[in-house]
Amino acid sequence: MSSSRVGFRFFQNSRAAFRTAFRRPGAQGRRFQTSDAASEQQSTFQRLWNSPVGVKTVHFCRRRAPVMKWALVIAGISDFQRPAEKLSLTQNGALMATGAIWTRWCLIITPKNYLLAAVNFFLGCVGVIQVTRIFNYRRTLDGSSKAAVKDLEHEIVDETKAVAHEAAEVVKKST
Repeated sequence: MSSSRVGFRFFQNSRAAFRTAFRRPGAQGRRFQTSDAASEQQSTFQRLWNSPVGVKTVHFCRRRAPVMKWALVIAGISDFQRPAEKLSLTQNGALMATGAIWTRWCLIITPKNYLLAAVNFFLGCVGVIQVTRIFNYRRTLDGSSKAAVKDLEHEIVDETKAVAHEAAEVVKKST
């Protein structure tokens, strides 16, 4: 018997066991069941929309957001192949800061969201690795760590000033 067949059988059995373990008596396989007769007339979309853990609640987003955020982690990992001179310091600095801030936030909220904390931790790690690569590349160009840090500092300050100037122009136009 091949190993793929064993894995498939294990998947089938565990899936059936999971379904029967969490099925409520009288639920008859419906996922979003309420006790009032008015809900019997609702469509599947309406029951999903009005569910206590449905689309319009924070619980829906808390579970699905990490799945979408893994795309950022994968994109950052794919940038490991790019040369360091083509990497953006501000973009990777933002990934690093976002990962650190949101990892901490996920661990202090109630209830703790460990899945979102994990994806943010890895996002921060990707940012740290890329910023380190940029720093090391610039250090090899200048020959010293102080010069590389000064270059990074000037780049960040210049970009911050440019963004502040653009924001001031937008505010000036809107008033």
